[in-house]
Amino acid sequence: MTDTQILAERKKSNGPIGRWFSLLWADKFAFFAALFLLIVVLCALFGPLLLDAVATKQNLRGRNAPPFDITRGWLYILGADALGRPLLARVIVAAQNTMLVAAAAVLASSVVGTALGLIAGYSRASAAQWIMRLGDVIMSFPSLLLAVIVLYMLEPSVANIVLVLAITRIPIYLRTTRAEVLEVRERMFVQAAKVMGASHWRIVFCHILPVIFPTLVTIATLDFAFVMLAESSLSFLGIGIQAPEITWGLMVAQGRPYLTNAWWLSFWPGLAIILTTLSLNLLSNWMRIALDPTQRWRLEMGGRKHA
Repeated sequence: MTDTQILAERKKSNGPIGRWFSLLWADKFAFFAALFLLIVVLCALFGPLLLDAVATKQNLRGRNAPPFDITRGWLYILGADALGRPLLARVIVAAQNTMLVAAAAVLASSVVGTALGLIAGYSRASAAQWIMRLGDVIMSFPSLLLAVIVLYMLEPSVANIVLVLAITRIPIYLRTTRAEVLEVRERMFVQAAKVMGASHWRIVFCHILPVIFPTLVTIATLDFAFVMLAESSLSFLGIGIQAPEITWGLMVAQGRPYLTNAWWLSFWPGLAIILTTLSLNLLSNWMRIALDPTQRWRLEMGGRKHA
């Protein structure tokens, strides 16, 4: 049998879940990145329910306890902070706020930016030009600087942080969607839909959006890492989420005065930020190939060889 026939037989034998799992397994870096992100998501969902009380309980006798000492319990394997609270529990609980802010900002900016991009790319009215000028105005301000200015003027709450970060990321989706729509709307299947009498809404949401959706998903995965870093930077500067709430960036900021004698206070949350960002970038690179029908064969052939 040829390689094409073998791939066809595998697609028939495996369901959708098995096929996507084999594509993920073909890229080992992306597989372990997805596994790490799954652990982070589980920590964000169930960590506060299980460890919230432990993460906030103070124990001054164990303040700045060094890592890898489990005499006080396994939760102290990463050490304790300046108030004796276990760092492992705090890192797990802090994952919820960090992931929640990043996910909400990416979701809001992607929905608004994609909707505006569809209008600007498909419509030939003057409103399309006004939409692009709005995106140019937002992009003319450095995103992090704009967030710092707005949060200094407003109260640094979760809602304000999500709002500011979402607004600064809208032009990314706006410009990408418009560029993709300008190219897709000239293809033959779109012209055929117009000839058949399909409405503009049906053409946009049933014919154009499914084609550009994989590109938007890839960008959103990369943007998630950027927004998470931006939130951590704002928390580190003291204008992000405030105590007693916990985020990884806030934990890094709280450990800054103790870097010389208790490095682990900032090291572990910083390591969590680095590993999550790296995993998102690796997974985004895999999605760029897996969601592209013209490139997916590389992963399919790789999965067959590993099998």
